[in-house]
Amino acid sequence: MDPRVVVNPVQARQLLAAVTYVGGRRRQDRDRGRRLHAFFGCLYAGLRPGEAQQLRRDDCVLAAEGWGELLLTGSRTEVSAGYYAPRGARHHERPLKRRSPEDVRPVPIPQALAAILREHLAEFGTAPDGRLFYGVERGENVPGSVYSRVWAQAREIGLSPAQVASPLARRPYDLRHAALSSWPAAGVPRPRSPSGRATPSRCC
Repeated sequence: MDPRVVVNPVQARQLLAAVTYVGGRRRQDRDRGRRLHAFFGCLYAGLRPGEAQQLRRDDCVLAAEGWGELLLTGSRTEVSAGYYAPRGARHHERPLKRRSPEDVRPVPIPQALAAILREHLAEFGTAPDGRLFYGVERGENVPGSVYSRVWAQAREIGLSPAQVASPLARRPYDLRHAALSSWPAAGVPRPRSPSGRATPSRCC
């Protein structure tokens, strides 16, 4: 991992706040940034984009005080030439990385993210199948091109010109790198395996 991409906590907060100011010209795009605020917050909690796309309301333990928890059950990614999918399918569901299909990975989340997720649910609800993050027009995945474009605009709002020109948080995935780097200092509980033993951070 390139250390130049890793944001510190202050920069992360600035970028997440900047996301909420991103909008489009079309009416359905005016709240695009606010719709993705919680999505990027989940990446900063250590989720992969596909894991966040698969997240459902029933997978969220959103405590009003103390740590909450997200129960990850799989990954939902856009269909590409590298994976088989039924004709016309727009997404592909897979197990968690390096896990069997029945495995669940608990991810602890701070109170601030739990509050952001509660606000997201109150304002935008869920897709018919309970997913938190979905496309406005078809209810499918949020396209990678869409959230990457929102992130690029948020960088221009939340960072200095020199930082925008640098590798700092250039990709949404870099939020996850920042999370894994900051967990030990923040006292985040280490993930546990099904046997109850702490698992190495590389498994998260």
